[in-house]
Formats: sequence, C-alpha cells, structure tokens
Amino acid sequence: MSRIENESGFLSSDAASVGSEDDLKVDLKSDVKKTNGLAAKEDHLKSMRNAYESIIQHVGEDIHRQGLLKTPERAAKAMMAFTKGYDEQLDELLNEAVFDEDHDEMVIVKDIEMFSLCEHHLVPFMGKVHIGYIPNKKVLGLSKLARIVEMFSRRLQVQERLTKQIATAMVQAVQPSGVAVVIEASHMCMVMRGVQKINASTTTSCMLGVFRDDPKTREEFLNLINKR
Repeated sequence: MSRIENESGFLSSDAASVGSEDDLKVDLKSDVKKTNGLAAKEDHLKSMRNAYESIIQHVGEDIHRQGLLKTPERAAKAMMAFTKGYDEQLDELLNEAVFDEDHDEMVIVKDIEMFSLCEHHLVPFMGKVHIGYIPNKKVLGLSKLARIVEMFSRRLQVQERLTKQIATAMVQAVQPSGVAVVIEASHMCMVMRGVQKINASTTTSCMLGVFRDDPKTREEFLNLINKR
C-alpha cells in the first residue's frame, strides 16, 4: 500500500481510505474462509451421521427406537471432537509462547493425561505423557506442552507414532539441545477384544539430541519421571 501524506506529514484521508479498503478485503476473505469451513463441517457431520445410522442398523438395532433417535448425531459430533487435532497447526497452537531465556537445565512436565483413538480398531487408548527438554536459549510456555500432546492425540493414532510426533514438535518449537518423551498407556483394543488383558500397559519413548547421546542425561530424566 502506498503512503499518502499531506503537507503537515500526517496521513491524508485518501491513505486512510486505502488502508480501510485493504482491511475490509482481508476481513471479507477471513469471513468467506470461516463460512466455507463451517459449511464443510456441516457436510462432514451429515455424512458421518448417516454412516453411524448404517452401523447401528447393521448391528441389528432399531434406529427408530427412542434411545437411539439422536445417537447417530451424538456419535458424529463426538468423533469430530475426538479427531479435532486434524484442524490444528503447531504454529497457531504455540501462539508466540516461545520466550528467550538463558536457561540450559532440564525442564520436565510429567503425568500429562492423554487419550486417543487406535487407528486399527477405532477404540480408545489412554494414559500419561512425560516430556523433558533441555532449552537452547529458548523456553516454551508450560501449558503448550500439554496442548501439543492434545493436538496429536486427537487424531487416529498408534502410540509409537504419537510419541515421536510430540518429540519432533518440541524440536520444531524451540530447537532444544535435546527432547525426551515417554508415554504409558492402556489400549482398549487389548482390553475389550482380542487377548482381553485388562492390566496390560504399553510404554514407548523417543529420545532426541543429548537424551539419546548422553546416558547420564537420559538416566536423570527417567529417574525424575519415575519419582513419586
């Protein structure tokens, strides 16, 4: 946008008008994008509702029974909530919560509650996530670690990939000297079906940077997350 000034050095009304027109165009584009996004979500919701109706009928139930009348819509909305992570991006999630800080000692946030959907059977797995990192002149707002966990867990997942995605996101966010992520979870696909082992749990880890290269750093992290 060109700068238009009058003799006193202040922006003229013509310049203000140009600025207002540009702002209006941006607002209109944003409104159109939001409208299109809402319309797409409504289409997805309708298609998913129809799919759930079909599933309920195929298991032998009466879709018109009172208790099931609104179940397809409820299930569709629930599934959209369970998978909302597909609509989120790391840069938007961080929201400038990266701060310059001369701190180079280990930072750990542990026992972050997590649930996700197994992509193999579409049943839940749930547990806790422990994240540690060693800053390299930058630190991340603590709540953002939990939000990173939620963004990736609210997708169809396997625990192994989820663990690595969280670690990789931390590297992308603050370029630390090292990152460690451990997830402990119980999988309903092992509890409700198949081998049906109620007490079985699965632990996965991803160690990057100094956590992978230095056994003492890795041991310190593991000792701290296991300390109760």
